[in-house]
Amino acid sequence: MPCAQCGREARGFGYCHGLRWDRHPHYRFCSMACLMAGSANAKRNHGMIDKTDMETRAIVEARRMLAEALTEMGLMEPFFDRPAADIDRVIEACVDGFQASMQRQSDNGDVPF
Repeated sequence: MPCAQCGREARGFGYCHGLRWDRHPHYRFCSMACLMAGSANAKRNHGMIDKTDMETRAIVEARRMLAEALTEMGLMEPFFDRPAADIDRVIEACVDGFQASMQRQSDNGDVPF
Protein backbone atom coordinates (compact mmCIF):
# COMPACT_ATOMS: atom_id res chain seq x y z
CA MET A 1 0.00 0.00 0.00
CA PRO A 2 1.44 3.42 -0.90
CA CYS A 3 2.02 6.30 1.49
CA ALA A 4 -0.86 8.79 1.23
CA GLN A 5 1.60 11.68 1.36
CA CYS A 6 4.53 10.78 -0.92
CA GLY A 7 3.54 7.54 -2.68
CA ARG A 8 6.34 5.41 -1.27
CA GLU A 9 5.54 2.09 0.36
CA ALA A 10 3.58 2.61 3.59
CA ARG A 11 5.31 1.21 6.66
CA GLY A 12 2.83 0.89 9.52
CA PHE A 13 1.93 4.51 10.22
CA GLY A 14 -1.77 5.35 9.91
CA TYR A 15 -4.32 8.11 10.38
CA CYS A 16 -8.10 8.31 10.47
CA HIS A 17 -9.53 11.78 11.08
CA GLY A 18 -10.99 11.96 14.58
CA LEU A 19 -10.77 8.14 14.74
CA ARG A 20 -14.15 8.17 13.00
CA TRP A 21 -13.68 4.98 10.97
CA ASP A 22 -17.32 5.11 9.83
CA ARG A 23 -17.06 8.66 8.43
CA HIS A 24 -13.50 9.14 7.19
CA PRO A 25 -11.01 7.10 5.17
CA HIS A 26 -7.96 5.57 6.83
CA TYR A 27 -4.64 6.70 5.39
CA ARG A 28 -1.31 4.89 5.61
CA PHE A 29 2.12 6.52 5.61
CA CYS A 30 5.76 5.50 5.13
CA SER A 31 7.24 7.51 7.98
CA MET A 32 6.44 9.67 10.96
CA ALA A 33 7.28 12.77 8.88
CA CYS A 34 4.70 11.84 6.23
CA LEU A 35 2.18 10.91 8.94
CA MET A 36 2.58 14.33 10.57
CA ALA A 37 2.26 16.17 7.25
CA GLY A 38 -0.67 14.03 6.07
CA SER A 39 -2.57 14.26 9.35
CA ALA A 40 -2.10 18.05 9.45
CA ASN A 41 -3.41 18.21 5.88
CA ALA A 42 -6.41 16.02 6.76
CA LYS A 43 -7.19 18.17 9.81
CA ARG A 44 -7.20 21.29 7.60
CA ASN A 45 -9.43 19.55 5.02
CA HIS A 46 -11.90 17.84 7.38
CA GLY A 47 -10.51 14.35 6.91
CA MET A 48 -9.76 14.41 3.19
CA ILE A 49 -6.33 14.30 1.59
CA ASP A 50 -6.72 15.73 -1.91
CA LYS A 51 -4.23 17.62 -4.02
CA THR A 52 -2.86 20.20 -1.65
CA ASP A 53 -1.54 23.67 -2.36
CA MET A 54 1.93 22.21 -1.85
CA GLU A 55 1.31 19.48 -4.46
CA THR A 56 -0.10 22.03 -6.90
CA ARG A 57 2.97 24.20 -6.38
CA ALA A 58 5.27 21.17 -6.80
CA ILE A 59 3.68 20.41 -10.17
CA VAL A 60 4.20 24.01 -11.30
CA GLU A 61 7.82 23.95 -10.09
CA ALA A 62 8.42 20.61 -11.84
CA ARG A 63 7.73 22.25 -15.21
CA ARG A 64 11.26 23.67 -15.31
CA MET A 65 12.86 20.26 -14.69
CA LEU A 66 10.63 18.68 -17.33
CA ALA A 67 11.57 21.42 -19.81
CA GLU A 68 15.27 20.88 -19.08
CA ALA A 69 14.98 17.12 -19.61
CA LEU A 70 12.99 17.58 -22.83
CA THR A 71 15.54 20.11 -24.12
CA GLU A 72 18.47 17.79 -23.32
CA MET A 73 16.76 14.99 -25.26
CA GLY A 74 15.83 17.25 -28.18
CA LEU A 75 12.11 16.81 -27.53
CA MET A 76 11.14 20.31 -26.42
CA GLU A 77 9.77 21.57 -29.75
CA PRO A 78 6.40 19.72 -29.61
CA PHE A 79 5.86 21.00 -26.07
CA PHE A 80 7.05 24.58 -26.54
CA ASP A 81 3.69 26.20 -27.37
CA ARG A 82 1.52 23.92 -25.25
CA PRO A 83 -0.55 25.55 -22.49
CA ALA A 84 0.63 25.11 -18.89
CA ALA A 85 -2.41 22.91 -18.16
CA ASP A 86 -1.22 20.39 -20.78
CA ILE A 87 2.29 20.31 -19.29
CA ASP A 88 0.78 19.83 -15.83
CA ARG A 89 -1.23 16.87 -17.16
CA VAL A 90 1.98 15.25 -18.39
CA ILE A 91 3.65 15.78 -15.01
CA GLU A 92 0.62 14.45 -13.11
CA ALA A 93 0.42 11.41 -15.40
CA CYS A 94 4.06 10.61 -14.65
CA VAL A 95 3.57 11.03 -10.90
CA ASP A 96 0.32 9.01 -10.96
CA GLY A 97 2.00 6.25 -12.97
CA PHE A 98 4.91 6.16 -10.55
CA GLN A 99 2.60 5.97 -7.54
CA ALA A 100 0.39 3.31 -9.16
CA SER A 101 3.45 1.17 -9.84
CA MET A 102 4.61 1.58 -6.24
CA GLN A 103 1.15 0.54 -5.06
CA ARG A 104 1.07 -2.53 -7.30
CA GLN A 105 4.52 -3.53 -6.14
CA SER A 106 3.59 -3.14 -2.48
CA ASP A 107 0.29 -5.05 -2.90
CA ASN A 108 2.11 -8.38 -3.11
CA GLY A 109 0.85 -9.35 0.34
CA ASP A 110 4.07 -8.90 2.29
CA VAL A 111 3.78 -7.19 5.65
CA PRO A 112 6.43 -4.40 5.69
CA PHE A 113 7.37 -4.94 9.34
